[in-house]
Amino acid sequence: MSGKGDDLDGLTGFFFYMFIVHPITAWILRPGRFERKKSILYAIGFLASLAAIKTGISMQARGPNHYQLLGVTRDSNPLEIKRAYKKLSLSLHPDKNPSPTASEEFDAIKRAYDVLMDMEFREVYNKFGQDGIDSNKRFDESQFFMELGIFYVTWGMMAYVLTLGKKSGDARQWTFTGLIIMLVMEITIMTSQTNPLPSSLFPTWTEYEAVWLLHSLFPAFMNGCRSLGSYLFVDLDKQTRQLLLALQEQNKDILLVLRDVQINVQSIQANGVSGGGVSRIVGNGAGGGVAGSIMMAGATPTGKIKELQERLQASNTQVNAAVRDIKLDGSSNNSSMGFYLMIIGYIAMSYFFK
Repeated sequence: MSGKGDDLDGLTGFFFYMFIVHPITAWILRPGRFERKKSILYAIGFLASLAAIKTGISMQARGPNHYQLLGVTRDSNPLEIKRAYKKLSLSLHPDKNPSPTASEEFDAIKRAYDVLMDMEFREVYNKFGQDGIDSNKRFDESQFFMELGIFYVTWGMMAYVLTLGKKSGDARQWTFTGLIIMLVMEITIMTSQTNPLPSSLFPTWTEYEAVWLLHSLFPAFMNGCRSLGSYLFVDLDKQTRQLLLALQEQNKDILLVLRDVQINVQSIQANGVSGGGVSRIVGNGAGGGVAGSIMMAGATPTGKIKELQERLQASNTQVNAAVRDIKLDGSSNNSSMGFYLMIIGYIAMSYFFK
């Protein structure tokens, strides 16, 4: 459980997700390959399965921690730890264990016993792992927050660079939201006097392993945000331009109908007839909701006005839908900003009240 090994593992995982997993996910999400809902489900399933497999392999390579070696939990008292060690030492002693690795196994449980029986070493091991024991590390609040700031600023800058561009706006919000949540969880875990992980679910997990798991899963989370954010991106500016063009065409169409009404009214006033024989083809405006062309032969002013009302109603329906979408997008942005402020306020209050 070396710190350099963890850093190398995190860097390797980052490049693995960046250059291998991301292209495969983009292939799954390519438009037209699957139905929209199926594409999203396939991509999420692929990313979650891959993250679970990779994390499982990494955990297997790290090996059991001291609690798992002795078969005790982190709530075990010294007497229980002593009994477990005595039982294991009798069966794993090199004189009785024919395994070629008997000496290494015995040294491992002896080292675990020595650490867990010393309450000071035990606390250091829970917070910093075996590296903390080897380097005689102690928890220092200023040093902890300095290291925390370096780590999260580095990942924040990397996430910002990888989510540049208009299509990655949602991905950037999701990624930074996850980063902030991970930051809050790490501060809570590392600054608590006792391990906040529930013993019923994680009886042998230490704070150091919980933080390692968060750091290991973040590259997978960021990659998933990048892939799904680009796929689900909706260009509101483009939709707004299309809406304005549709309204412009609709206004032209309405002006043509109004001119026909005016001509018919003038004809009635002049001749006392309803403008018979007037034949006109009115083109359908974009989004007008009316058939491609309408033959206006023998139309009356009442019919023209009714047609105008129908066109206006269709246009208003589209406009209201577009405005509602824009308002929903604006409210989501406001809620995201409020969420960020709430998280930052929680961190500040937790720090100062401690």
